[in-house]
Amino acid sequence: MTWDPRITQCVSQQPYPLLFMTISGAHLYGFPSPDSDYDLRGIHLLPLEKVLGLQVHHETIERTQVVEGLELDLVTHDAKSAFNMLLKKSGNVLESLFSPLVVTTSPGHEELKAIAPGCITRHYAHHYLGFAENQWKLFEKENPRRVKPLLYTFRVLMTGITLMRTGKVEANIMRLNQTFHLPYVENLVIRKLAGPEQSTLKEADVEFYREEYVRLQKELETAHAETTLPENPTNTEALNDLLVRLRMQ
Repeated sequence: MTWDPRITQCVSQQPYPLLFMTISGAHLYGFPSPDSDYDLRGIHLLPLEKVLGLQVHHETIERTQVVEGLELDLVTHDAKSAFNMLLKKSGNVLESLFSPLVVTTSPGHEELKAIAPGCITRHYAHHYLGFAENQWKLFEKENPRRVKPLLYTFRVLMTGITLMRTGKVEANIMRLNQTFHLPYVENLVIRKLAGPEQSTLKEADVEFYREEYVRLQKELETAHAETTLPENPTNTEALNDLLVRLRMQ
């Protein structure tokens, strides 16, 4: 996959070795607008001497910059922090790990993807329920109502339902809709991509989407209740072993 040189330049300038860097946000979700920024997400590896002392710095690196007109929002976590986040139901880290939009990778990235399914527990449903609720509140309080938080709300619920039912991570709303068959999703995406003049909703449409939000929320709650995913992670030892080997390298 070939990326804009401004993206690869930004990634190459990171201060610590990267386990991976992928693209998240609207590009991953399947509805980037022409002016959408690029959300770069990854895991970095602090050198051994940086993690042995009383204080550990740079466990998370956050940077927003505009490079020749391209806005980049970059967040990386040190491997230990990221692994713990996976064990504590971080859907954000999980989705960045399995994002197909890979800017840079490593053998450790591939090994982590093989281990990570053992991190997925039934409690990941709480992440997606909470994320969807926050996006819905954002949608509700806006005037005019924008399509973007509505798409985020439905995407999050669809991802959570799919995760509970299958144990698989899918964040692209168009691929998700091949299973859900929601007739309004494609139209919402088209409106989002068309730009600001088409990306707001009439008040008359809001009640319909409110009912859909409640319906999908209940569907995720049901999927959570019925899932065969485990109560606790099954791969803590494997994650620990990978972290030790990465540090020693």
